[in-house]
Amino acid sequence: MVKIKFGTDGWRAIIAKEFTVDNVARVTLGAADWLKENFDNPSVVVGHDCRFAGELFAETTAKIFANAGIKVLLAKGPVSTPMISLGTLKEKASLGIVLTASHNPPSYNGYKLKGHFGGPLLPKEIQEVEDLIPETNSVDLESLDIEELKAQGLIVDIDLETMYVDHVEANFDMDAIRNSDMNFAYDAMFGSGQDVMRRLLPDIDFLHCEHNPGFNGTAPEPIHRNLGEFSEMIKMAEGQIDCGLATDGDADRIGLYDSAGNFVDSHHIILLLIKYLVEEKKMTGKVVNAFSVTPKVKKMCDHYGLDYQVTQIGFKHIAGIMLTDDVLLGGEESGGIATKGHIPERDGIWMGLIIWEYMVKSGKTLEDLIEGVYEIVGSFKFERIDMHLKEEEKLAIVANCENNNYKSFGDLEVRNIETVDGFKYFFDNDEWVMIRASGTEPVLRTYAESATTDGAFKVLERVHAAFKK
Repeated sequence: MVKIKFGTDGWRAIIAKEFTVDNVARVTLGAADWLKENFDNPSVVVGHDCRFAGELFAETTAKIFANAGIKVLLAKGPVSTPMISLGTLKEKASLGIVLTASHNPPSYNGYKLKGHFGGPLLPKEIQEVEDLIPETNSVDLESLDIEELKAQGLIVDIDLETMYVDHVEANFDMDAIRNSDMNFAYDAMFGSGQDVMRRLLPDIDFLHCEHNPGFNGTAPEPIHRNLGEFSEMIKMAEGQIDCGLATDGDADRIGLYDSAGNFVDSHHIILLLIKYLVEEKKMTGKVVNAFSVTPKVKKMCDHYGLDYQVTQIGFKHIAGIMLTDDVLLGGEESGGIATKGHIPERDGIWMGLIIWEYMVKSGKTLEDLIEGVYEIVGSFKFERIDMHLKEEEKLAIVANCENNNYKSFGDLEVRNIETVDGFKYFFDNDEWVMIRASGTEPVLRTYAESATTDGAFKVLERVHAAFKK
């Protein structure tokens, strides 16, 4: 028996090894029992992304729910995670299920749970579902015919793509974006944002917008090292592409490029979004960020008089606050951002459209808009290096952090330490480093900020050198 556990964002496993039809059925049996315990006449929205066997796993999930007497709204074709969350909210369903491994390598698939409110199911409920997963699958899947279940009304097809397009059209000035003199580009990374973006903006430049379950062998995570071809495409255009948007495998994370093909990280995107929403949209509310996000965001919140809160890493922590508080924006360093007026869910396409609308409405380049951010918070650069270490090496460094053994890193004197989720060390000149161990693999994540890219890398060099002593 495989023990199935939900991590930071769902259950993920290697296809055909642990991610099998039987194990997907087991998870669904647990979810079905949870629904029956918590809802009268429960219903569920089910969909899959572009990964291998997505349709098979989605249909397996639908069959198990239907067999348990739970009505299933089954998405047609590959859909993004935000589409599932939006559909769950709009259809007043009890739960949303998306079969996706998000930004993980192509050998993986996964299973995400979405609450009736249109965002990640909260940690307490996720644990309740996990506790109900049986040790074996007791249902004969071969005896269940999906067409027969549809004829009985237990499974109903739903067009989430059109629902999402209509929702975008109602919330953005899409004509302004379409008719602008500015030119945009989109890299789907072979993920599930590709079809909806072709519908929304058919005349922009597209890359990796074909169905390729192997993602050309690259994990569909929208970080610079995975987006070299996209960056080069923008550079080759020699200023003819004003901004490039990339999204991950299930289109809930964002990557961004300026007109010179330079990567714009999530910290800068968060600051741009806040500035636009407050100054141009006249919106208010609290800003909630994960622990790894730049302190520059607090500086901007202070500038605008906005409340600011820091959470543990994992968007589910942010989503919980978005349900109870008036939140303008919730964001993570890893590219997952949500804003007021949409759903309490990360959405890479939605965030990209806000930036493009900002550019079009202001008539300013992305570079000029970033300079406007710097006028408020000061310029900065952020870098991250994931160190692949032996488990005992990783644990030894974490123990040194816990025992407060790092008073300095080379010539960098520690001025302050924060320990919300990991260890954040602050130095002079607004420089800082964060150290956080992965809970699932022998990886130590190190993040640094400085006034320049060279400065950020020098901070990381000094920190890594101190680890070896």
